[in-house]
Amino acid sequence: MTGPLLDVRQLRVEFPGTARGTRSVVTAVDGVSLAIDQGETLGLVGESGSGKSTIGNAVLGLVPPTAGEITFRGENLVGMPSRRRRALGGAIQVVFQDPYSSLNPSRTVGQTLAEGLRYARGMSRRVAADRVRDMLGQVGLPPDTAARYPAEFSGGQRQRIAIARAFVVEPQLVVCDEPTSALDLSVQAQILNLLLELQQRHDIGYLFISHDIDVVRHMSHRVAVLYRGRLVEQGRAATVTGNPRHPYTRTLLGATLDVGPEHHDRQRPPVNGRTAVGTLLDRAATPHPVRRVE
Repeated sequence: MTGPLLDVRQLRVEFPGTARGTRSVVTAVDGVSLAIDQGETLGLVGESGSGKSTIGNAVLGLVPPTAGEITFRGENLVGMPSRRRRALGGAIQVVFQDPYSSLNPSRTVGQTLAEGLRYARGMSRRVAADRVRDMLGQVGLPPDTAARYPAEFSGGQRQRIAIARAFVVEPQLVVCDEPTSALDLSVQAQILNLLLELQQRHDIGYLFISHDIDVVRHMSHRVAVLYRGRLVEQGRAATVTGNPRHPYTRTLLGATLDVGPEHHDRQRPPVNGRTAVGTLLDRAATPHPVRRVE
């Protein structure tokens, strides 16, 4: 494959408005262009309502673009026939924000994880079960997890299950839509470290969506800053967070850390002034420390 794994060009998404007595349109995403290479993380950051999740949903095929192109592995997803889009379903996966609502409570974990393997990949029951057990081990859960139901697990464990569901079908791109914001701070750090470890192991591309620029700074190779549906700044993570050009980016950074020359050193960002999640990322007791990227 030549070119980026995901290439979004001039994406525009509109929704019907609610102006009293008139027909109006709300522009949620306005002319956004971004790209993600294989094995790369692009962090998409902005406040609530900035259009972050709408972009993710457009990539996933959950909302139709009004204009623009979304190209994955050289194929334009916009207007793609539904059969072909379903065939690509395993290659693009998602980890949603809420681990409590994203899992079917009436199905065992093993049934949930095996579904895509059995029906999309045509695996036998035995082969799918082996693959499920292996994937559960990769996210730090015991094999007997497969026989249990989501209600038996904590929020952090449920998010590990959701991550296993995304990875079990061996995708090339995962949309991470605020994957830790519903979790306790210490659990957030563990889940973020897990995502980094899995990315390194499987060479996965991430579209990592968050309102927390400090978390995005830790997770991303490059950062795109979204404000009211438009990209206002985009570049390497160290550049955007160490020397922001746009006032809105500086506002986001001002809420989490003191921007200074020391942030150009990606090996050890200072703890002073950072968010609690950023501090816990450094302290998380995991066998693989958080990767520092530029």
